[in-house]
Amino acid sequence: MRFFGKKMAAGMLLCGLLLPGPAAAAAQSKLIIFHAGSLSVPMALIEKAFEARHPGIDVQREAAGSQKCARKISELKLPCDIMAAADYQVIDKLLVPDYATWNIHFASNRMVLCYTDQSADAGRLTANNWYDIIDRPEVSWGHADPNIDPCGYRSLMVLQLAEIYYEKPGLARRLVAHRPLRNVRPKSVELISLLETGNLDYAWEYRSVAIQHNLRYLELPAPINLGDYRYDAEYHKAKVEVSGKKPGRKMTIYGKSITYGITIIKNAPHRPAAEAFMAFLLAPDGGLEILKKCGQPPLVPPRVAGGRTELEKLPPQLRDLVKSIP
Repeated sequence: MRFFGKKMAAGMLLCGLLLPGPAAAAAQSKLIIFHAGSLSVPMALIEKAFEARHPGIDVQREAAGSQKCARKISELKLPCDIMAAADYQVIDKLLVPDYATWNIHFASNRMVLCYTDQSADAGRLTANNWYDIIDRPEVSWGHADPNIDPCGYRSLMVLQLAEIYYEKPGLARRLVAHRPLRNVRPKSVELISLLETGNLDYAWEYRSVAIQHNLRYLELPAPINLGDYRYDAEYHKAKVEVSGKKPGRKMTIYGKSITYGITIIKNAPHRPAAEAFMAFLLAPDGGLEILKKCGQPPLVPPRVAGGRTELEKLPPQLRDLVKSIP
């Protein structure tokens, strides 16, 4: 059972859910979950609801950038039952096939530019001038580390796509050159406190995170916000090089509409508990409903890519909750 501070509690209230009280029975099994930082608020609520139904299971969660979560498993060999990534490609590229067999796509999101009432030029910020505002030398802005958190490389992709959309050659490179390294943080959620204290004027976040933390944010045109699969051909024009599967290696991530992925690790130490949690998470009236109330659009039903063969790799109790796509 986790305990949460004021900010987490506020996020839970924004999701509009009343949490059940603590289970009276002592836990008989642990369940270890590594998940993206952007899932912290909904996962806290899902944990509470799940533990109320399964008082014999104690969910223990660790939030971090998705790549960092994967490397805890593949490089540090830390015990883990479930891994949930803000980009399903992290699981495919860093965990499959050695540490995971399947990958369920279960939620989406889109990128927004967050700010406060005190942010420089916030009063005149629009979808047609934001890039000029953050390009000013007196304006500070930041993003997550692209080597650790998918929100980081997606922030850079938005800049690349904006260069194309607004027909501003050299825009992405110029903006990054003006952004000091101190404004790059391991997780996108770490930027929130910098915004609130006035140490940053603007920060790139997921829309769900902005909603959960009651942040002001600018909606971006669909061709650049990575939130609409119908623009995947456009999104694919953006690419970012990040740390690869092994230390010292690099891999290239291409732009794609934001899709979250989740899997049970091959050597999960608490597999029955993991399968029970996954069944609750993927249920339309369970975890998916909680995600929706937290501003995190769920995929209903969740899906696996690769057709019927991939679907049959799932635990039997999950197959009816998931559909296969080519």
